Amino acid sequence: MKSITISTIQAMEILDSRGNPTVRVFVELSDGTASVASVPSGASTGENEAIELRDGDMTRYAGKGVLKAVANVNHKLAPVLLGMDPFKQALIDHTMIALDGTVNKSNLGANAILGISMAVARAAAKSANTPLYQYLGGTGARRLVVPCMNIINGGEHSDNNVDFQEFMAVPLGAPNFREGLRYVAETFHVLKGILKDRGLATSVGDEGGFAPNLNSNEDAIETIIQAIEKAGYKPGIDIAIALDSAANSFSTDMCNNYDLKWSGTGAMKSNDLINLAEEWVKKYPIVLWEDPLAERDLDGFKQFTARLGDKIEVVGDDLFVTNTQYISRGIAHKEANSALIKLNQIGTVTESIEAVRMCRDAGWRYFISHRSGETEDTFLADFAVAMDGGHLKSGSASRSERVAKYNRLLEIEQQLGEDALYYWK
Repeated sequence: MKSITISTIQAMEILDSRGNPTVRVFVELSDGTASVASVPSGASTGENEAIELRDGDMTRYAGKGVLKAVANVNHKLAPVLLGMDPFKQALIDHTMIALDGTVNKSNLGANAILGISMAVARAAAKSANTPLYQYLGGTGARRLVVPCMNIINGGEHSDNNVDFQEFMAVPLGAPNFREGLRYVAETFHVLKGILKDRGLATSVGDEGGFAPNLNSNEDAIETIIQAIEKAGYKPGIDIAIALDSAANSFSTDMCNNYDLKWSGTGAMKSNDLINLAEEWVKKYPIVLWEDPLAERDLDGFKQFTARLGDKIEVVGDDLFVTNTQYISRGIAHKEANSALIKLNQIGTVTESIEAVRMCRDAGWRYFISHRSGETEDTFLADFAVAMDGGHLKSGSASRSERVAKYNRLLEIEQQLGEDALYYWK
């Protein structure tokens, strides 16, 4: 039998959910199998993330065009990859990494490289007549994720006076994904009514959560709890709360000085934030806290984890940027107990899987995540099931680029039938 090879790789410029350009890649195999993948883009980014290549041409899209990345796919990466075996994902990804030749993919662009990486994986799965989640995770991949739904946006994902970036509802008490999604979607709609009754805005932020001006950061939590109860659920039993401070956005030195400027709370030190977190964890049903401190505040992260790591999941995002170099340091120094996993933060499917494996081997959790600039591509949903991490954040119950991931997970659950699993821990 003639071996299957990559016959075509072609890229184009499209728009993401914020109306900014991003990369879409088409791949065709020698057996006629075709696939496409679209690359997301982040707004709140860590300084060590892989670089998404932008044109810098101020006459197009305010400099945010990606024609250089598209050209790199078509004229630099494709000629090297054509004829390769699409089932050798690691070889393909490492070939692109070597061709780029930089530590952060700044030469060819993480957006160019990831587009090919995702499209090749999807094409190989289709050619093998295997669902993507099983192609990436094995035939035993059957655990659905608990959807950590972002229902109030703040920080750099909105224009309100809430400092913390994400307030998420977590349906850990639901019997399955379908019901868990219903729990938090209903809570989202009840929350809208509560905000309207208070005369607050019900417009949404980048990730589909509401972005009202509230009395305080704590008011966001209390309003969500009110919505959970009004929707007929028990806080902490049916639905818990997860937070993403994205503390880089309000740190004045990326270390131990902070200014909760949007809410008017003012200057704080690391220990002040840790004390606040300890108070909230005692008071509210919080189960996960992402980036509670800035990425260079390593001592702060260690203290936060020492004081709260046995009670909640402490997630490093900007701290680790899906990079095994930084995750290994975090494991060694107990900076957290979980890492956020974002495909475009590291730039290939293979490296994302390696980051997950490192977390798993250390007994850490790992939290699969979308980006604030998304597309309708559902690769992330399959990837989350493949990685067996148990939870995912993909935005709110609004905006089609968010809902597309949830709908794909519903499809996967239906395909798995009685074999599907759903649990938090």
